[in-house]
Amino acid sequence: MGTISRFEEIEAWKNARELTKQIYQLSAIGAFSRDFGLKDQIRRAAVSIMSNIAEGFESQTQALFIKYLGVAKASAGELRSQLYVALDLGYISPEDLENTISLAEKVSRQIYRFVKYLQSQSDPKRI
Repeated sequence: MGTISRFEEIEAWKNARELTKQIYQLSAIGAFSRDFGLKDQIRRAAVSIMSNIAEGFESQTQALFIKYLGVAKASAGELRSQLYVALDLGYISPEDLENTISLAEKVSRQIYRFVKYLQSQSDPKRI
């Protein structure tokens, strides 16, 4: 894995950014846009994924970075759960669910692999 000098270079962050965009677009239409509780919660979960990746990277310690990546991965799980609520309420289509869940799972896998990579490094203070 090459050296990453900015969080914007992290593939998981890039995909989390795309996921956040999708969530904002889905939650801005129809009845979903008027369900302020779910709309706010799902948007916060999406933003939390990319924000925690960035915050962890900027923390400058490997242990904190891994901790923040764990929070980001947990937010991806929260987001997926909320997407099922949106489906059950008829706010999104099964196709929208499938596409968005797929991207959320991709981000989760990327975060997981990144954590495993960081844990395998011999210098725990290095990012």
